[in-house]
Amino acid sequence: VPSWKKIWESLPRNQKGSSIVVTTRFKSVANACCHHQEHICMLEPLPHVASKQLFFETVTDPKPEEFQETKDDIVKKCGGLPLAIVAVAGLLARRDLTEKSQWETVKESLNSDLDKKLTPEGLTQILNLCYNDLPADLKNCLLYLSIFPKGCSINRKRLIRRWISEGFIAEKDGKTVEEVAEDSFNELIGRSIVRAVEHSTNGKVKSCQVHDMILEYIVSKSSEENFITVIGGHWLTGTPSNKVRRLSLHNSNPDDIKEKIENMNLSHVRSLTVFENLHHLPSYSFKSVILQVLDLEGCKNLNTNQLKKIFKMFQLKYLSLRNMYIKKLPSEIGKLQYLETLDVRETNVTELPSSIGRLQKMVHLLGGNKSTRLSLRFTEEIAKMTALQTLSGIEINRGSTPELGSMHSLTRLKKLSIYNLRGFHTINELLPAIEHLTGYSLKSLAIDDGFTGFLDSMDDLSTPPKYILSLDLSGKLLRVPRWIKELETLEKLTSLETDGLQVLSQLSKLFSLTFSINAKENDSSCLHQNLGEECEGK
Repeated sequence: VPSWKKIWESLPRNQKGSSIVVTTRFKSVANACCHHQEHICMLEPLPHVASKQLFFETVTDPKPEEFQETKDDIVKKCGGLPLAIVAVAGLLARRDLTEKSQWETVKESLNSDLDKKLTPEGLTQILNLCYNDLPADLKNCLLYLSIFPKGCSINRKRLIRRWISEGFIAEKDGKTVEEVAEDSFNELIGRSIVRAVEHSTNGKVKSCQVHDMILEYIVSKSSEENFITVIGGHWLTGTPSNKVRRLSLHNSNPDDIKEKIENMNLSHVRSLTVFENLHHLPSYSFKSVILQVLDLEGCKNLNTNQLKKIFKMFQLKYLSLRNMYIKKLPSEIGKLQYLETLDVRETNVTELPSSIGRLQKMVHLLGGNKSTRLSLRFTEEIAKMTALQTLSGIEINRGSTPELGSMHSLTRLKKLSIYNLRGFHTINELLPAIEHLTGYSLKSLAIDDGFTGFLDSMDDLSTPPKYILSLDLSGKLLRVPRWIKELETLEKLTSLETDGLQVLSQLSKLFSLTFSINAKENDSSCLHQNLGEECEGK
């Protein structure tokens, strides 16, 4: 009530007819916010027809005419609550629904009283059913989501790289850990436990979100199992009696955090995530040398002393300093022998210490700022990290000609993003490097040539990158490379002008096409003539 009073007193009072709408799951909150009971609108459960429609939007029924009574009973037991309907449908979505026994198993697992009134306990029962249906490794992946605050948009790549660093993912069925992690993420989406909130242009989920009621369940479950310890979160959790293994600090009163942490055993913390402000983090937290995952993305007020302590955490596998005010990394980075992911995007770091070349386990090196084109200078030391699969946000400048030859050693590289080209004479050295890498593992290539004319030289590649999946060419491209029609696997193509696009109609796998349009007359007709009906809808 005191909190609402402060909000209420700050709202304008006039006769312009404005209304304030407050949504809540708790009637006591509604009563506190509203002086007139007739202004409280209680949402009713979905009727059976609407419930059934939502249910079968989530799960595909291979035999819609069969087992009708069983299916109706399952829908009824969801009590008209959309979250419960989607969760149960997601549970069924991974089963063989041609067999009646699969429907019956789910029906029998649901309490017979649920259809009368779905209480919070009833919803917990449904979520328990969904959770217990997960394999052990996927349970870990799900509980890990309790690290993130309520309403947080979770980046897919950030999440799966952290899963891998935590050791949740192992190679399976001939697939790499990255592929298995992608499958695990897609499984959680497919089961409707988490929902997609943003898609990339290639159709993949870029970020996801957890419904607050599911997140509340996950946080509770995670706290019970001493899997994640959250301080300052939306929900109150008890102080763990055992050693803390993974700690997540949300935005809260620093004094409250200090008081809670003083009662915890932090000697075995392996993972630390801080949101928003490092003032919330006790200074002694940086003394830990056994941390494997340190994620400070978007945090403010990192001082030089703290930064130096970070680079004495010799067990680190994952380090994110993204969107922090940092200009330079200390030379001690070369001592982080186990580091697999380093994220310094959206910082002011433009050059890495020479000791970076010692990091032979580095898989993902992420730098630069796409919007400002600030970038990391490519050096021969970077080329020594032969395990690299992602090299993002680099700059190739006048002094880099000798280093370009060393780029040939990065044969495991799957993604290369060049934000800056400085020095026109580097063309003859860069083209052979690109040609060499596309003959190995490179599947995604992005180049912003800064209108130097480099992109037009791409036409001179003697061997086309036949197995490339994503090609992003930014700058001024006067003509489409002649070899582009040979890219049978190309799914994403970005930043082309409209002249000569007819050849793109031959790219049968193309999923996403983005290009700029010159301010000329009849450009729209030019597009239609060039692309033709074959490319419509791509």
